[in-house]
Amino acid sequence: MTKESPLSTKKGGQPLVIGLPKEISNQERRIVLTPEAVGLLSNNGIQVMVESGSGLQAKFKDQDYSDAGAKISYSRSEVLAADVLLKIAPPTLEEIKEMSPGACLISALQLENQSAEFIHALNEKKITAVAFEYLEDKVGGMPVVRAMSEIAGSTVMLIASEYLSSVNEGKGLILGGVTGVPPTQVVIIGAGTVAEYAARTALGLGANIKVFDNHIYKLRRIKQLIGQQIYTSTIDNFTLSQALAEADVVIGALRAEKGRNKIVVTEEMVANMMHGSIIIDVGIDQGGCIETARMTSHEAPVYQIHDVIHYCVPNIASRVARTASYSLSNIFTPIVLQMADLGGAEEMIFNYKWFLRGVYTYRGSLTHAVLARKFGLNHKELQLLLAARY
Repeated sequence: MTKESPLSTKKGGQPLVIGLPKEISNQERRIVLTPEAVGLLSNNGIQVMVESGSGLQAKFKDQDYSDAGAKISYSRSEVLAADVLLKIAPPTLEEIKEMSPGACLISALQLENQSAEFIHALNEKKITAVAFEYLEDKVGGMPVVRAMSEIAGSTVMLIASEYLSSVNEGKGLILGGVTGVPPTQVVIIGAGTVAEYAARTALGLGANIKVFDNHIYKLRRIKQLIGQQIYTSTIDNFTLSQALAEADVVIGALRAEKGRNKIVVTEEMVANMMHGSIIIDVGIDQGGCIETARMTSHEAPVYQIHDVIHYCVPNIASRVARTASYSLSNIFTPIVLQMADLGGAEEMIFNYKWFLRGVYTYRGSLTHAVLARKFGLNHKELQLLLAARY
């Protein structure tokens, strides 16, 4: 017989404690919550603990957070022991050891690059780990991925403009065009969010663009979103080679669908490009789609192969850390408020299936595939099981 679901009750009367630790990666300048967001959370009875200096690289001072109601802590261990930890980069094994058992971690997890030791460390502490790159919203979109892709798409054209200039020993071209001078030629490989915003920026500056993708529906969508006729093509070696030979700027914006990206631009194609042209591979963290691309850093962002400049920094959004922080804060502030109302991360899992899709460790085991195998259920049945709290 079917039994009635028990009424949900909040656990304890202690306020939810949110921890914002300082990012130790020299590549990372963003922070998940802005002082304005901290003020809103504090007004709703949520305690926010900020490690001293965690917002400085995004130009947020400790005083800004303190004025908003946060507790500024000089102890990293104290911040890492919070109920809910909000980070950008995945935690290190040392950071996981200092986290409280049963806590909730919301950060990028980059599971494709993690070792088994990393997963076991989370499981041993029974950490509910949420990979924000897999979080979905109520309409099935990925808000964090889209927000960072919008920023990256807008920023890549400004980076291209910087390295085309004579100041950086580029071709000495203006990105776009002026009266009587042929416009800059831009090739964009991929037709997703990064490509959309890169195309908008390039067109706004007056450049000619060519967009390549193997999905016709994506090419059709980007034309509709931009609102004008642009050159689009599926990816084939002959057409792409011709476009690359004439290009001043090449943007690699293909997103991996299954595992590592496919290489669509060979070294031979790069060798045939004009000297002084620039390649920016936005998807280099997933392997990239250009054979000559290798990961670089913000400190040494470019190198040259066949006299073609390559810019392959993985986290381009960190280049504009303050803008990116505001964008992330807009996404996670409502989630934290919902979590506090429901009584914690566990209740979020039971009540919101879009939150569950980002959860990768729960009560010491991997979710989705592991839970489905454990109960012999398909994905839909698993969602119903958790939603019914059976």
